[in-house]
This record gives sequence, structure tokens and C-alpha cells, in this order.
Amino acid sequence: MEYRLMKLDDIAAIVEIEQEVFTAPWTAEAFRNELTNNMFAKYMVLEMDGDVAGYGGMWLIIDEAHVTNIALRSQYQGQGYGKALLRELMKTASYLGARRMTLEVRVSNERAQSLYRKMGFAPSGVRPNYYSDNMEDALIMWADLIPDNRGESETAGTLEGGEA
Repeated sequence: MEYRLMKLDDIAAIVEIEQEVFTAPWTAEAFRNELTNNMFAKYMVLEMDGDVAGYGGMWLIIDEAHVTNIALRSQYQGQGYGKALLRELMKTASYLGARRMTLEVRVSNERAQSLYRKMGFAPSGVRPNYYSDNMEDALIMWADLIPDNRGESETAGTLEGGEA
């Protein structure tokens, strides 16, 4: 298991994961835009034996991190890799100066909500009709980031300075 920065060459594999996992997947162009034009975007991949097993992305704005996406291929789900990937995102965000992290999750996605709660996220509100595919509400969750994690991330040092 290895974490590294997402590269443009990873987009095809990332889009496959998106299509496998989400009912409203992001497009290749959306990821290309995130990596090349969004100075707030930070994306990493989780590699298993040289293959992209999952990825996570966030926007860092001042002292807050907003998780945009986090996903694993089906065969890696339920084995602790999602927790490890989220932990790496949290460490990276903390290393880069974020004090808090937020995300939205479908109100029906109890499995993801359980993981987020285990990682210190707490519900703070609802975004009505957030998901365009079925108009499902999103639960907004927030977590405080622990400054002690600074410097422990495998990718944090390489995610500074506008690199994606």
C-alpha cells in the first residue's frame, strides 16, 4: 500500500473507480480541471501492487479542508483501506495548515457515515436536494484536525505549493 500524488496519467483509472462506485460519477475533464486549474485542489491515490486502488481529493482554503471525493475499487472496500485513505487526507490537510475538515455524504449512505464518525466527523446540517441524480439530501459533517499529525503524512510534503 502506497500513497502518492494523483497524476494526469491516473485519470482513466480514477474515472473507472468513479463509474464503479458512484451513481453520478465525475468525468475525466472534471479531474483534469482539478489537477491543472484548481489551485485549492489536492488529490492523492492509493496504490496496491502498482495499481490505483482508490483515491481521495480535497480543497484546502485557508484553514479548512473540504473533501471532494474519496473512493475505492469494490474489491478493496470493507478492509480498512477507506479509513487509511481518509486518515492520510486528514494528516495531509493538517500538515498543510487546515484545522478542520468537512464533507458531504448521502443521508442514505450509513456505511460511509459510520466510517466518518469513527474518524471524528460529526453531523452539522443537511444540504437539501444536494445530489443531482436523485435529489437526495446530503449530510454535512465536520471534524477537527489534530495538529499532532503534522509531518506524519506520506504525501503531505509533496502536496504543498499548488501542486495537485
